[in-house]
Amino acid sequence: MKERLDLPQGTLDLLILKTLALEPLHGWAISERLQQISGDALQVQQGSLYPALHRLERRGWIAAEWAATENNRRAKYYELTRQGRKQLAQETAAWRKLTAAVDTVLDMA
Repeated sequence: MKERLDLPQGTLDLLILKTLALEPLHGWAISERLQQISGDALQVQQGSLYPALHRLERRGWIAAEWAATENNRRAKYYELTRQGRKQLAQETAAWRKLTAAVDTVLDMA
């Protein structure tokens, strides 16, 4: 069994934005996609996912629309807005800068 990782504060928003940059998805599909892409290392619980989706929607970074799923069930599909794409670019750059700095410190002899 692979080790599951705890996400640092604020990371979930970035991962949701990145996931939705590919295509609109409903909440459960977002969670599944993150788990799949991470090789099961990331497992986002509903108690974290849906508050994050609502927060991103309030900020105008994602928009939601009700539609039928592939199983013909009604679900709220989320998609990235123009503002959300800008935010994704900013947060990605900040994340890369942060992780590079942390890597530098960890690699010190």
